[in-house]
Amino acid sequence: MKINPLFDRIVIEPLEDKEEEKGGIILLPKDQEKPQMARVTAVGPGGLVDGKDVKMVVKVGDKVLYSKYAGSEFKIGDKKFTVMRQSDVLAIVED
Repeated sequence: MKINPLFDRIVIEPLEDKEEEKGGIILLPKDQEKPQMARVTAVGPGGLVDGKDVKMVVKVGDKVLYSKYAGSEFKIGDKKFTVMRQSDVLAIVED
């Protein structure tokens, strides 16, 4: 299944943090914080949004940091995705 976001939206797949802390304590999923780093899997075309011309800066494959409560989450199969506006991205992370 391919997801094609519209306008200034992007699709990201959260990068999972390790479930274990330094002390060896394993955290349950409900006790873990929501990850704020993700890989971009799809990018909309940009264009005229709310009367402003939006140029897409992020591209597929970028690793990004995003706002904690940004976007709408959904699940396809066993993978989790989030659709959000490009403006919710805080930074592009370079390794």
